[in-house]
Amino acid sequence: MNTARHASERLMSWPSLTPARAHCGAALGLGTATHEIVHFHGEHEADVHLTRAMVAKLRHALLGSSAVRMRAGSGWVTVRLDMGSDIDLLATLVSAALQANGVPDVAPDGCTRTRPVSGLRC
Repeated sequence: MNTARHASERLMSWPSLTPARAHCGAALGLGTATHEIVHFHGEHEADVHLTRAMVAKLRHALLGSSAVRMRAGSGWVTVRLDMGSDIDLLATLVSAALQANGVPDVAPDGCTRTRPVSGLRC
């Protein structure tokens, strides 16, 4: 089952998101007129641009999820999409990202694929 496809179909129905090619080269990204919010790598992974401030705010909850990977200093998080509840988590994080991206980030950063993975936690 391609959970990324199911997640992207669900998110494409949101009026605030429009499909576009991701800046990192991922085939599908979704964003607003001014910000890339989420994009998909493969069949079971999505990167969400929460912003550094929102990652800091949600840090404790994000660390408690086995489906979420964070990288030190990044405003992007990766969500592993293995089951339906992971898609629900992704939708929640995309909603938070939409709110967070209305506030300018001090220095925008690239997606998680442009940074080395240092493990599951920052």
